[in-house]
Amino acid sequence: MRRLFLMASLACGAAHAAPALPKLEAVKVSPHVYYFRGAAGMASKENRGFMSNAGFVVTPAGVVVFDALATPALGKAMRAAIAQVTPQPVKTIIVSHYHADHFYGLQTLAADGAQVWAHRNAQATLRSDFTRARLAERRTSLAPWVDQHTELRPADRWLDLGAAKVLKFTLGGMRFAVIDAGGAHTQEDLMLLVEDDGVLFAGDLFFTGRLPFVGEADSKAWLLALDKINASRPAVVIPGHGAASANPVADLELTRSYLLFLREQMGNAVADMVPFEEAYRAVDWRKFEQVPAFKEANRLNAYGTYLLMERESLAKP
Repeated sequence: MRRLFLMASLACGAAHAAPALPKLEAVKVSPHVYYFRGAAGMASKENRGFMSNAGFVVTPAGVVVFDALATPALGKAMRAAIAQVTPQPVKTIIVSHYHADHFYGLQTLAADGAQVWAHRNAQATLRSDFTRARLAERRTSLAPWVDQHTELRPADRWLDLGAAKVLKFTLGGMRFAVIDAGGAHTQEDLMLLVEDDGVLFAGDLFFTGRLPFVGEADSKAWLLALDKINASRPAVVIPGHGAASANPVADLELTRSYLLFLREQMGNAVADMVPFEEAYRAVDWRKFEQVPAFKEANRLNAYGTYLLMERESLAKP
């Protein structure tokens, strides 16, 4: 009897410990476009990895999804939330880039036969030591939502957008444009313009309300990509992190000013041959230190920019 009681108690405890499926709220931003807004800051057990954005577009012939969030549980929750909005099946999932917080949800989101599209350069990212190391880290830092069963899901269609850097397609009579901005935040950046609604999914090229993660990005190319966002003249931009923007020109200023500041400060240090540690301590960061994710991201961003400015200085004739 005691053994049966103990087994029942253990089973009850295991059931109690099982993580609940996150409940996502789809925020409508235009007649056909919705998005899920993650928490500010970095991925943590407290936010269960829900700290990035994803979204979807409902057409008469099916649903187009942009990004898949950071865990299989979140991908499954996306499917449930989309089903609350429309009975249409998910047809296509476009991945902005292969950073952990944007594609781990593919494992469950694409389970019913949706086709995953991504930039062809993401193939190298998916095979990289960085991606494998990040999965190992997330199996600890985001356990149990990322575990030994979490898979690195490749795309079904690797996109080569050619010299035009744009791929146009239609679904259910609605017009879309996939925009290649690779080489800015990552080598595989994609944006999605929903032409009929004037909504742009910008991925991590655009942040609102938090510091961008720059890392080893090419900030010069990133600044040019911000010009692409303005050139598309969207009515609404959905960033990779933060609230959707109905005033993109103004809201781009945080990302733009931060990238320019990093380039100026680290560029001056490189020109004067000041070591990174000394240069970092000498910078007045007060303009940005109260922005969410500053503590977690700023030092890494500065170091990556310092190395970038060294490479740029060596490339000058």
